Amino acid sequence: MSPRPRRSYDQYCSAARALDAVGDRWTLLIVRELLAGPRRYTDLHADLPGVSTDVLASRLKEMEREGLTTRRRLPPPGAAYVYELTARGRGLLPVLEALGAWGAGELGERRPTDAVRAHWFALPLRRALREAGAEEGLVEVRLDEGEFHLHAGDAEDGPVYGDGPAPGEPDARLVLDAVTCAALGRGETGLRDAVRDGRVEVTGDGTAAKVLREE
Repeated sequence: MSPRPRRSYDQYCSAARALDAVGDRWTLLIVRELLAGPRRYTDLHADLPGVSTDVLASRLKEMEREGLTTRRRLPPPGAAYVYELTARGRGLLPVLEALGAWGAGELGERRPTDAVRAHWFALPLRRALREAGAEEGLVEVRLDEGEFHLHAGDAEDGPVYGDGPAPGEPDARLVLDAVTCAALGRGETGLRDAVRDGRVEVTGDGTAAKVLREE
């Protein structure tokens, strides 16, 4: 089966060219998931509720052709294929952060049909940490929906965030709920204010924890 012809707006405009590459539905959300590092197809499908297997497979192939992702086989005993971002794909991090900030006002009351994953709050919290002055460090976050960790500063070539506990001693541990996360994303409160109000519990001895506790 021959690959689908590349669709284009056929406009000599950088925004149009960018949308040629990432404007299809699900593409940027796949990037969001791959900012956590290499992921198997089954993991991506599980964390993108609503996407069909055919559409996900098609998007991944298109993203590989666009130079946004690569696919590689893990060595034994894993022996599974994983997808990961290229440097070009990773360059979409600030785009997703800006898009999330722009769309944060749409996060009103959660609808009964809304799926949620704890790590979907990683990018908004990363922005809230930086705005609070905690611009560096590994931060572990616990919500009712699950646990994840993130790098407040530049993660260089590694994952920006990941599921589960931090892979080492974190600079700060945060405990909060999804309602507070959404409020932080909308800019209704700052992270240090939320800590003072008792809406966010902070533990840890790293610089990030001390900044949030205003020590």
